[in-house]
Amino acid sequence: MGTPDKSSTSMGRQQQADLPNRPDEWKIEQGLLGASLPILDQSAPEPRYVKPMEYKPRAYRPRENQAAIDSVGDRDKLFADEREGWAGYVEWEAYPDKKAAAHKILEAHDAKFQMGPIPGQNPVLEGVRWKQWHTAVGGGLTKFPDLSWEIVQKEKHKDMLHLLQFPYNGEPPKRLVTAAEITPNPLHFVRNHGGIPHIAKDKYSLQLDGLVKFPHTFTLDDLMDEARFPRMEKMVTLQCSGTRRIEQINLYAGEGDEMINAPWAEGAIGTANYFGISLKKVIKACGGLVDGGKHLEFYGADTYFKKNNVMNYLVSVPWSKVKANEVMLAWEMNGEPLPKIHGYPLRVIVMGYIGARSVKWLYRIKAIDTPSLAPVQSQEYLYFNQQVGKHNQLMTSGIQIQEMPVSSAIMSPWTKQIVIHNGAIHCKGWAYSGGGRWPERVELSADGGFSWYAVAQDALSHKKKFAWRTWEIDLPCDVEGWIEIVCRCWDNSLNTQPLNVRAAWNWGLHVTSSAHRISIYSVNKTREITARRLQDFDDRGVSFAPLTVPTEWPIQSMDDYVKYFKLHGPRDAENEYDPKDLAED
Repeated sequence: MGTPDKSSTSMGRQQQADLPNRPDEWKIEQGLLGASLPILDQSAPEPRYVKPMEYKPRAYRPRENQAAIDSVGDRDKLFADEREGWAGYVEWEAYPDKKAAAHKILEAHDAKFQMGPIPGQNPVLEGVRWKQWHTAVGGGLTKFPDLSWEIVQKEKHKDMLHLLQFPYNGEPPKRLVTAAEITPNPLHFVRNHGGIPHIAKDKYSLQLDGLVKFPHTFTLDDLMDEARFPRMEKMVTLQCSGTRRIEQINLYAGEGDEMINAPWAEGAIGTANYFGISLKKVIKACGGLVDGGKHLEFYGADTYFKKNNVMNYLVSVPWSKVKANEVMLAWEMNGEPLPKIHGYPLRVIVMGYIGARSVKWLYRIKAIDTPSLAPVQSQEYLYFNQQVGKHNQLMTSGIQIQEMPVSSAIMSPWTKQIVIHNGAIHCKGWAYSGGGRWPERVELSADGGFSWYAVAQDALSHKKKFAWRTWEIDLPCDVEGWIEIVCRCWDNSLNTQPLNVRAAWNWGLHVTSSAHRISIYSVNKTREITARRLQDFDDRGVSFAPLTVPTEWPIQSMDDYVKYFKLHGPRDAENEYDPKDLAED
């Protein structure tokens, strides 16, 4: 944006007083439109405002520097689909010149962020930049936003919450997140980083090379040959590091806190039975690692964009994780072939790690000596200190997120909901811990975290080393009015959750691992007055909701009112006085 100048972005104290109101002035002042609030620069001799960038919805302009685009050549040929039977796969990593050409095109375009308050619609966000980038590069990527959305509509449940239309990010509604211990495929959350490739099974192959003794290319039939590779089946929970991001967004701004990052709620987690083979066995079939190989880099066929650069989706995991048989190559999910949206025909499942390491549409595994230098590994999914932000962010100051920490969430009731109960509030939710640990105890509090009630063991789903536990409890609650229900989990290593969001806040808005808190309004029907009043509403055929609407009929007679104060005295205490004082007046 550059240095602000006095005429356009700064003003003295007198100028601040003369600023005109905007129609949304109240929302800005109350922090409800954080991205619209000017920055107050107090480092200069006179205070000044730095205006935010302006983001106006507009049609995409496909040619902003025509000469630069023309110099690249025929985009339809240069960026065509890479292989027969592979639609939507463009190989970038093997062709530096192709990457450079795409970079030149993207530099010539002006893709805009989709900013502003989070809208109340489904899909919530469109993915404007990503659609613009795919259109700009052209070739096999041009049609991908529309084709990917068609797959979403075919393969996902009709009630999915579409947080980002493209690349697709979606989670099930709260009522369905923990409806079953195993998440049905149509309801499993999706975090995609690009379009959804379509790969024909008979045209599929997996290349395994790098620091292995015998590099080899496998067909899917090779990998499914039980005589060569023993089968394995595992119940695994996958969780996005953005799960519960909305809690950080609502309290403190972070990178993309308005509309760049998907505003995940509590549903960016799912559990499925995966069927395939251990990657360890495939590495051994290639003669094992050689020449200092210590990490396995996974290549996904989806196209990914980062800072006007184009690449395939790449991440890595250490050999120690693979050696422990905790990384599998899966071709089935819940007894069915992998859905296209979940990585058909083959994907990686990294147990206990952040979901971003479980690469979909896997086409290459490369043994390397260090963790991947690709942007998803080195520049993203980093956990920063609370003092790190846009002004001082360094890649090396962030911790790469691998094992997921212990976490939990309340799925029912919903925050800000009014709950009528008989002395106990029925709550449901999930708990999870990564790295091969498991939830050992789940606790809830109805008083903000002062006293805790443990969920009974028979109200928790079975323990699994790499899976969540779903739970439910009748939480005792005697009080009425606004209360705060808190949920926390203890895993088998006695790790637990920090008690507030601030303790988990970080610039990238990743891993909201704090105790989950919801505010509900308690209406306790065991109280005589409450029961009588609710019956009165029923008898009159008047809805008790919304709670904030005043009651239109008298709630107490004047006879009762007068009788009460005759019995208890007036509102003000009576002073002792001498009868002579009255005579003097």
